[in-house]
Amino acid sequence: MPTGGWAYRDNLPHGRHATFKGEYTITIERIQPDGLSQPTAYTHVVKHGNVVYLAGQTATDSSGNIVGVGDFEAQADRVYENIKVGLAAAGSDVTKILRMVTYLTRREDIDVFRNSRMRHLPTDLPASTLLFISGLASPDYLIEVDVTAALD
Repeated sequence: MPTGGWAYRDNLPHGRHATFKGEYTITIERIQPDGLSQPTAYTHVVKHGNVVYLAGQTATDSSGNIVGVGDFEAQADRVYENIKVGLAAAGSDVTKILRMVTYLTRREDIDVFRNSRMRHLPTDLPASTLLFISGLASPDYLIEVDVTAALD
């Protein structure tokens, strides 16, 4: 069980253990790590088996305040720091990221994005998708990144 924040386990389906051939129980663990904002409408980190799913991370601090309004580099750096916090809470790290989806709102930020990503992920590059979109949950967000990672 991770330390800090809070976590709880769901048993599938609908609150019951799902058993296959009497041998396996599937457990889903949901984690709201310390160091990240504490949303009420979603969970930052979900563990299922040896896979970790992180909700899209934005440039928010632990109080939910936007970091670096108008400053793409500051926002990107905060997003990658939030990803590290979320993965650590689940027992993983950036070297185990399998897939990454990045959403940017401004094409002119592509070079800064690439530089920031290489600072935070210098090796073990994941399968990735980059999308340019018209907006995110707040008009002040310039980047959002969600990842899927392994535990081992």
